[in-house]
Amino acid sequence: MADPSAHPAPVVLHEHNVDAESWNDATRGTLTFRTLLGGPDSRTGQLTAGVADLQPDEWLGVHSHEQAEVYYVLQGELLLQLHGEEHLLRAGSAVFIPGGATHGVGNVGSAPALLFYTFAAGSFDEVQYALPG
Repeated sequence: MADPSAHPAPVVLHEHNVDAESWNDATRGTLTFRTLLGGPDSRTGQLTAGVADLQPDEWLGVHSHEQAEVYYVLQGELLLQLHGEEHLLRAGSAVFIPGGATHGVGNVGSAPALLFYTFAAGSFDEVQYALPG
């Protein structure tokens, strides 16, 4: 029988109850995001997930990290750079990004874009962004 203490407690929360964070610099980009699971008040020990809000012309700079990541576009139109190739994403697009793969994304539409993301990491603090170059 598995040890119940070896599993984290379930977490249920609502996006509007999570404080938004934002980046606005020439390296990481300009966007707002909420870390829903894997943030300070929602440690899972296994996954980190959240929603990024990119207004028109906002972007997340090209980077990589050790953990695999998944993107799922909830709304809007995004241009993904993945390993030097560009991919147009729209609502309903899903992307698997292997650990170590260089990637970045920008809102190329005229409306806000919402992007769900999840990492194979127990906390956002475990994800160390590496910039190309």
